Amino acid sequence: MLKKRNKKTKLSKNSIKEVKKIFSYLKPYRYLFSLGWIFLVISSSIGLLFPIIMGQLLGSGSDQPSSMDGVLKMINLSNLTTYAIALFIIFAAQSLFSFFRIIIFTNVTENTLKDIRKDAFEKLIYLPMDFFNKNKVGELTSRLSADIEKLQETMRTTIAEFFRQIVMIIGSVFFLIYISPKLALIMLSTIPIIIITAVFFGRFIRKLSIHAQDESAKSNSIIEESLMGISNVKSFTNELFMINRYIKSINHIRALNIKSGLWRGIFVSFLIFCMSGAIVVVVWQGLLMTQGTYPELSRGDFFTCMLLTIMMGISFGAVPDMYSSIQKAIGASENLMNIIGSKSEKQILNGKEKPDITGEISFKNVYFNYTQRDNIDILKDISFNVDQNQTIALVGPSGSGKSTIGYLLLNYYPILKGEILFDNIDISKIDTEHLRSQIAIVPQEVILFSGSIKENIIYGKLNATDDEIIEAAKKANAWEFIVKFPDKLNTEVGDRGIQLSGGQKQRIAIARAILKNPKILILDEATSSLDSKSENLVQEALNKLMEGRTCFVIAHRLSTIKKADNILVLSDGIIKEEGKHNELISSKGIYANLVKLQNVNNKS
Repeated sequence: MLKKRNKKTKLSKNSIKEVKKIFSYLKPYRYLFSLGWIFLVISSSIGLLFPIIMGQLLGSGSDQPSSMDGVLKMINLSNLTTYAIALFIIFAAQSLFSFFRIIIFTNVTENTLKDIRKDAFEKLIYLPMDFFNKNKVGELTSRLSADIEKLQETMRTTIAEFFRQIVMIIGSVFFLIYISPKLALIMLSTIPIIIITAVFFGRFIRKLSIHAQDESAKSNSIIEESLMGISNVKSFTNELFMINRYIKSINHIRALNIKSGLWRGIFVSFLIFCMSGAIVVVVWQGLLMTQGTYPELSRGDFFTCMLLTIMMGISFGAVPDMYSSIQKAIGASENLMNIIGSKSEKQILNGKEKPDITGEISFKNVYFNYTQRDNIDILKDISFNVDQNQTIALVGPSGSGKSTIGYLLLNYYPILKGEILFDNIDISKIDTEHLRSQIAIVPQEVILFSGSIKENIIYGKLNATDDEIIEAAKKANAWEFIVKFPDKLNTEVGDRGIQLSGGQKQRIAIARAILKNPKILILDEATSSLDSKSENLVQEALNKLMEGRTCFVIAHRLSTIKKADNILVLSDGIIKEEGKHNELISSKGIYANLVKLQNVNNKS
């Protein structure tokens, strides 16, 4: 599960550790990135020459020597044209270096974020099923979109600008000290107050921005849930209910961001007041120092100090918003690194063996529960054996553990106790990808991927030829409706297959399973939601698919499992009865009662 945010306002050691992982993504581009930083330092340093030259230009004509004469000895101070040319050269150089810096930083940022996106999605795809049971899809997609957008702007622009302002502040302080330690001391006296205030406000604003990011992820999950379940929303006329849920969430985001903006405004106002006050004092004191018979400061140095002070004040004013953006990016990167750092199935299910799977399976005293409900045993002491090419039916009320057995066959979850053996090899020792390549599932609710019919069928075998696809579609009784579409196999199915009927989607899923040609087949109530005509077509296709395979049939309609080699009757996670259809009917137990009840319901 994604780690919850630290309620403390300060950056924890773990947060810093997670953020540092971002730098590992910069490593392949470190030389180009370093060049960008060189251009940044040069362009920022050149920018410091502007107030120095401009100050001396404004103070030109004075006979009093300037402390900057040594620095500007290459420029003819008595010639205004030389000043103008020097300023043009400075602006041209700064523009050129800034151009290359922006190009380089954009290039590095986009390449870095491409790698982060790839790794984050790759990790999500390989995360265990339990992870998705604990985290909402909407929140996860938000991490891959909103959080990366925050990182993008910060890495591309904000960090460089933040560093540039720091260079301007440090450079301004250095030249102020060089020109007049007295004026520098006045200016520097405000810095400790500003730094202490910045740290305090930075921590507080980070906490608010983190909460806003979390709430934004929740609001995204509401959108995704509403759109994915739009038919339910409309059928229950709950549009207003979902709108109110979303409004409540975005109102919370608005309140958090307004609160953050309020405190940011207070901080910026305080900063402006401090800097403006310091500038006024520097100007006042500087003017006093230029007066008298033996002035302490030349007119050129005074103007230089004034411009440096104003530049430093502007830089200080820009720092808080940039600092806040960096804090938000730290929270975003922490989320992404939490996902990337999560253990994948390959790390948790580290089986290496790739045996020849024949379809012989044994459950031995298996116990299982879901981690979200670890106090409730879903399966209790489950034991049964399946021979190659046998058909096993699983029946029982909802919640009895039928579908869970299918999930365990696919190794979605580790069991608590017992053994699951494939050809006498423990499932924990088998390579999970190899195992799943031998198993196909046709679920009750088929969700197709957006794209064409062909793209959905070929999902069962990515390198299949058109002839193989058509043959699979024919065996699944799907070809008869596919050829009626103008675009045939290239017909778009819409989001989650919404443009196809339930029976058509089921037959596409069966065609996909046929193309995969698995050794083991799981049918999870594959016909329970279909009308009689569709059910007959789907059942006929399923019968073809089941030939020569080990099959697990999870069924509510008991008429479809009469020919099963073995029927397991589950209740409360326990196998209550086991046997063939006629044997269970003769025993007049739970199964016989279920058949009798279903027959009565069908007649009525």
